[in-house]
Amino acid sequence: MRVLGIDPGLRNLGWGVIRVDGSRISHIGNGICQGDGDTLAERLLSLHRQLTEVVAAYQPDAAAVEQVFVNRDGAGTLKLGQARGIALLVPAAAGLAVGEYAPNTVKKSVVGVGHAQKQQVLHMVRLQLPGAEIAGPDAADALAIAICHALHLGTGRAIAQAKVRA
Repeated sequence: MRVLGIDPGLRNLGWGVIRVDGSRISHIGNGICQGDGDTLAERLLSLHRQLTEVVAAYQPDAAAVEQVFVNRDGAGTLKLGQARGIALLVPAAAGLAVGEYAPNTVKKSVVGVGHAQKQQVLHMVRLQLPGAEIAGPDAADALAIAICHALHLGTGRAIAQAKVRA
């Protein structure tokens, strides 16, 4: 199974694709979609086009997106929410089920601590995906989101199998 993780951002939208085979995960690809353009609409269109190309190129089986972290800047949060809309729309339009995870859930799944720093997330992603060339912090976050989703999918499958056996 291939899992696409997406870290939404209006300027930099990180993406990462991993392969999940049982309890093993491996790196397939990662990168950053740049929100190009002078207006919000142009940047959103640019992100949509680039992310659509990623989905077409890597053919994931599932996707996961980080939930919006609400901060004091309401306008900034709203703009990030619009980029998140693109991150949800593109995989859904490709027929993929899309998981959503809070930032603390992603960090706890990958690092073991819900309030981990970006450097800690990057370090743990590198440990779990040895040899992967990571395009930057946004791509590392996207890979962490994919890893988190893979762990949650595995847990869900294990529970379903246990229910069948019971």
